[in-house]
Amino acid sequence: MSPVPAPVSRPGDPGAPQRAIANTPGSWANLRNGPGTDYRDIGDIADKSILLYYPQTRTQNGWVWVEQGRRSGWAATFVVDFEPIEDLPQQPEQPQTPYDDRIAVWHWKGDVLPDNSIDELAQRLKRTAPRVTEVFVKTSDCTAQGGANWQGTWDSSRDLALDGPERIDRWVSALGRYGMNFHAWCVARGLDPVAETNLIVQACQRPGVRSLILDVEPYEGFWSAGREGIRPFMLRIRRQLPADFHIGMSVDPRRHHYHGIWPEEWRPFINSIHPQVYWVTFGNLPQEALQEAWEVWGDFGLPLIPVLQGNADASEIRVAHTLATRRHGAPALGWWRLGVIGDTQFSALNRAIGTDMPEPELPPEGNGDLVLVRPNDSGFARGAYIGGAGFQSFRGALGWTAWYRPTQGSRSAAWAHWTPALQRSGTYELAVFVPDEHASTQHASYQIYGVRGSETLVTVEIDQSRYSNQWVTLGVYAFELGESRAGSVFITDLTGEDDREIAFDALRWRELRSGAPAVPGSSTGLADGYDAPVGAAVERRGVQMWPGDWQDQGLFGQLAQRGGMPEAYQPGVTLTLQQGGRQAVYACASGVVTFVGELPEWGEIIIIRHDPLTGSGRVLTSRYSHIENAQPQIGTRVRRGEQIAGAAPASNGRERHLHFDLCATSALERQPTHWPGRNYLTLMRHYIDPQDFITQQRPGRDLGSPGQATLSG
Repeated sequence: MSPVPAPVSRPGDPGAPQRAIANTPGSWANLRNGPGTDYRDIGDIADKSILLYYPQTRTQNGWVWVEQGRRSGWAATFVVDFEPIEDLPQQPEQPQTPYDDRIAVWHWKGDVLPDNSIDELAQRLKRTAPRVTEVFVKTSDCTAQGGANWQGTWDSSRDLALDGPERIDRWVSALGRYGMNFHAWCVARGLDPVAETNLIVQACQRPGVRSLILDVEPYEGFWSAGREGIRPFMLRIRRQLPADFHIGMSVDPRRHHYHGIWPEEWRPFINSIHPQVYWVTFGNLPQEALQEAWEVWGDFGLPLIPVLQGNADASEIRVAHTLATRRHGAPALGWWRLGVIGDTQFSALNRAIGTDMPEPELPPEGNGDLVLVRPNDSGFARGAYIGGAGFQSFRGALGWTAWYRPTQGSRSAAWAHWTPALQRSGTYELAVFVPDEHASTQHASYQIYGVRGSETLVTVEIDQSRYSNQWVTLGVYAFELGESRAGSVFITDLTGEDDREIAFDALRWRELRSGAPAVPGSSTGLADGYDAPVGAAVERRGVQMWPGDWQDQGLFGQLAQRGGMPEAYQPGVTLTLQQGGRQAVYACASGVVTFVGELPEWGEIIIIRHDPLTGSGRVLTSRYSHIENAQPQIGTRVRRGEQIAGAAPASNGRERHLHFDLCATSALERQPTHWPGRNYLTLMRHYIDPQDFITQQRPGRDLGSPGQATLSG
């Protein structure tokens, strides 16, 4: 039966609106042109976005009228929970800070930037994120043996390297020309307190330096002077600076790290706390990481100004901004860090503190080329210097052989080099895979060649010990094919550590192109719909959801056991086929293959990052596991309906089956074996019901915004 038409205009006498955060069980919920599921899906409400809703319009069946930017329509209150902003708990009265109502970015060193000068950097910030007004610049650090050095000691960039007070003056002057302020930050170690505090005081005494942030963390390479060293260290700083000079402290806010830095000893000397809310690094969601930061540090009595993960998905950046400021009341935000924040991410974080409605979004970003170099590919090379020991191999989590060796404390003994076969000049996100074993170094330094605009190698240091079977970004860079060794990466085993291991695994280059063709020869850059991953072409065009002899034996969201794994919520569907049926597995939509491999408990896996969907720009990732004879390679572009594998036999030998998931976040890109376990919220945040979604998005129907008939009303 056709739905009854409903006006898209606001209902008569809707009453007063309330401003609220929309909490949805999944990544989004439907907006409809009438108060019921029979009405047409006309858009999306993103989880944790801000909107206006009209309580007086609530119908008997639980629908209310909502408005969000240019979108308006009916939303189901049994799906969307409206968290009124005006009713949020009032934050305790806090002293003012130099950062209030401002957006900041953190800077580590010039080697990781494409800019040749401070002016170029400032111009780029004004172009890509004009709301950024504060720049936190690292001024000094200490060696493992003690002593203090200006940060320029570890920075080979010409104009950007901070090697003394005069260079601070240049930074202050250059940023000031573009309406931005300079703030100093450094790692506090306490190994040589006199030398260390002398540099800190010199930096803070320069005209125009607005504040100091001390990075205090309970790890090797950070604070090493114990509880008793804190007071004399801070007294040496405070006695030489004006009483009103602002000093903040940046910390790892996770609960188990709190006591390791002796917070109460620092408390008399500092004015603000800057919790490092790195949800991607922590393996959770922005709302979870922010909640823990406020639970742990919210009663400390000082303003909390979070340092948020700037290299996350743009959608998660927007969520983090909304929740930090509107739910938790953060007076300002900082983003870590320059060198890994791309233009799309800058666009997402370019939003004023207290802004209620979303900023206009950029057009959806298309999928460009994806290039992978694994440790045994022709683009990978390794070797040892004179007297250097050899490498040892192991079978990594992605199914191929990887290499490792002991780290070196003072002189490199071995090296590795990755050379990508880039097909065109362009902008690429560069990431390294860090395995779950033989990766204990905290100082793996990757040197990147041929970055556009940089006359030197760009060096990015990764703490491999923090990651486990994860892709870790090295940043977003522009490469010109004419440049020598453009995009290639070099690393040695010299980390300054004598008792750890460094792993050499795969690197990938993902091209970022706005409006990239969905398939060769296409000009739309968008996916033209989703289809079932099984069945003959004529069967997939029929009315049956899982065509032919395929049956769904594992429903989405069902608690079940899979192989030898513990009971968990099913993030997708398990399709089974009796022997003799069509065994082929097809791509459910156009996109780029981001992973192909064979893993324990999973068998062969293919993961595809799909092109933005027509009408909504929604980007999903699909996973096909327990397959055989995988056909595409990582980086291969596939069309909807193109065969990518066959279904593998089940353990009973009488049938074949396929596990098929659709992911609404980047979880499967970062971790191919991501699984919700018994955490229902994790299931709903990352995954959507394939049957409901594909039913709404099959080619030939009205391809509006995505639908989730069961979950989103």
